[in-house]
Amino acid sequence: MPIGPARMPLFDHLGELRMRLVRIVACLGIAVIVFYFAAPTMGQFLLLPIDGFIPNDGAGYADLVALDPFEAFAVRFQISLWAGVVATAPVILWQLLAFFLPALKPKERKWFLPTFIAAVALFIFGTIFCYFMILPPAFQWLTEQAFGLGTVMPRMSSYIDVIIKFELGFGLAFELPLVIFYLVIFDIVPYKKLRASWRVVYVVLMVLCAVITLDASPVTMLLMFAAIIVLYEASLLVARIVLAKRIKRKAAEEAAEEAED
Repeated sequence: MPIGPARMPLFDHLGELRMRLVRIVACLGIAVIVFYFAAPTMGQFLLLPIDGFIPNDGAGYADLVALDPFEAFAVRFQISLWAGVVATAPVILWQLLAFFLPALKPKERKWFLPTFIAAVALFIFGTIFCYFMILPPAFQWLTEQAFGLGTVMPRMSSYIDVIIKFELGFGLAFELPLVIFYLVIFDIVPYKKLRASWRVVYVVLMVLCAVITLDASPVTMLLMFAAIIVLYEASLLVARIVLAKRIKRKAAEEAAEEAED
């Protein structure tokens, strides 16, 4: 997709922003309409990891309770909107990054495509990790809390809403390594400071994980914390490698200049 020039009048910038927002809304709208008709199948797919903790209709399909038809419609739209956001995430990220690209220096623009690929990959990886590793223990813990008190009646809106929030929360949380990487690369936060303050960083990440995990379960919080720590350390490692190459290149350039003098 075309990239606008670095210098434009204010109204031209606003016009470009409007154009990119229109593209995002159009793509998202088409995706929502398409996925609306496939919402029942996608709803069953969302419920698949927790099928052992909810009743089924005898044919192997989850059997949730809707208190009124408006709730069923709202849930169907919610599923289609979530699926549309996930499906159009590459388009949304590309349009947003392309809008800010002209403000970057030529040397910084080389990071555009890797950033785009990494952002999409991390978001998808976060949703997959949540689907397979978080949802089963989360709902097992939640349903076990009713033992000795009563029977859990799985309401359609509640279950779907929690699952979608989990998926989106983990997808966005897994973008953290990308943020950390660029904070270090652009020298906004020095690498040595992050490395020396690892205890504080770990505590902050644990608090973040506690906020994102909606079920307040220590199991899901620790699973997410472990994944975030691995990604955080990996981002610092990559940043350190990039910085080492940059330092080595600058040293070679300075040596060459001294030799010429």
